[in-house]
Amino acid sequence: MELIGNTSSFWEFISQPWHWSVSGAAIALTLALLTWMGRSFGVSTTFKGICTMAGAGKRIPFFNMDMKEEYWRLAFVLGGILGGFITARFLQSPEPVAISEATIEYLGSIGIAYPESDALNRGFVPTEIFNFTSIKGIILALAGGFLVGFGARYGDGCTSGHAISGLAHLQLPSLITVIGFFIGGLLMTHLLFPLLMGM
Repeated sequence: MELIGNTSSFWEFISQPWHWSVSGAAIALTLALLTWMGRSFGVSTTFKGICTMAGAGKRIPFFNMDMKEEYWRLAFVLGGILGGFITARFLQSPEPVAISEATIEYLGSIGIAYPESDALNRGFVPTEIFNFTSIKGIILALAGGFLVGFGARYGDGCTSGHAISGLAHLQLPSLITVIGFFIGGLLMTHLLFPLLMGM
């Protein structure tokens, strides 16, 4: 009985929301290890690797890369997907995502309802925007995916590559890119987002 009780307490402990500093420390440790191994952290390069594995390098030189140097990155992303699935399926927190009241009120004012009836999924993916039951939802999903892919290629990296690895290595292009992320986020939140929701 004691073992069962301890096991139950362990699962309850790891299912609780953890302090943000835990993930911050894990990211710092990961970055330090990758830097020590001569690697740069970033996720968008895996898309390039997948295209290379699919044979795109035979037609487009950009995708002709040495995959022996990229398998670790693919494994990292696969681990992230697997970890997310395990967490969502077996370790879901009993508490909803902590979102400020001001944010909830703002989203409500532009037509995004806070799902009070679904405590476990509060704060995740608003179905008013991301759904495949309406033309608007499909267009927004496709347009958003295109912009993410285009931006990662045009900016030569994604948010993880620039904001984590690039800034840690004191790279000026990454600093400029991260400033652009914030400016773009502010413009989207306060100008474009209300317009899109009013369509």
